[in-house]
Amino acid sequence: MLDSGDIGPGQNRTTTVERGSFSIARCTCGWSGPARRARALARDDAADHATSRHSRSGTSDSSDSSDK
Repeated sequence: MLDSGDIGPGQNRTTTVERGSFSIARCTCGWSGPARRARALARDDAADHATSRHSRSGTSDSSDSSDK
């Protein structure tokens, strides 16, 4: 499992998890990306989510409910 490193209290953390031959990006806010065969794509999904959904203060945009 790969993660976004050390975080402070109240901040969100992204990780990638392996499910068989697929890799999935996840965040502590509840978001989960699509299953990818390439780990690099799952890491990119996690990075995109972290920069587009979470501000530097660690707050999240709760209007997105893409927990599919």
